[in-house]
Amino acid sequence: MNSNFTPHAHTAELVAAGVPEEMHEWLSHMGVGALVVKMGIVFGEMSAAHMTATMPVEGNTQVAGLLHGGAHLVLAETLGSFAAAMHAGPHRHVVGIEIGATHHRGIKSGLVTGTATAIHLGRTLATHEVVMTDPEGRKLSTARITNMILDN
Repeated sequence: MNSNFTPHAHTAELVAAGVPEEMHEWLSHMGVGALVVKMGIVFGEMSAAHMTATMPVEGNTQVAGLLHGGAHLVLAETLGSFAAAMHAGPHRHVVGIEIGATHHRGIKSGLVTGTATAIHLGRTLATHEVVMTDPEGRKLSTARITNMILDN
């Protein structure tokens, strides 16, 4: 981290979301976003090629008590977008242009783990496959997200 870096209002949010300290300066002006905080998403590994995070089922369910399908997509878009932004670098930003998912099985409790793996890291597009698994490692859903990379 830059020795001249001064912590900002979002520092506590970044720490709570598991964002490594070396990334705080980059994200200090925007944090991780209100939806990431609301969903309880906590990051693990963070790189453009491979990113992980967990999300609790509790608080993110639909009326039948299963993890909401949209929650799967929130986790997938969060991982894919953060990974694409890391690939884009500090003078560029990303916008999602496509996301889709297949749900394989339901889950009623516990933590879901999302793992984003880069499929394509190009100059103008970044595509990631994001697999959500239960605590036993069983596949819950598979998503693919493509982000367009734009200059600031």
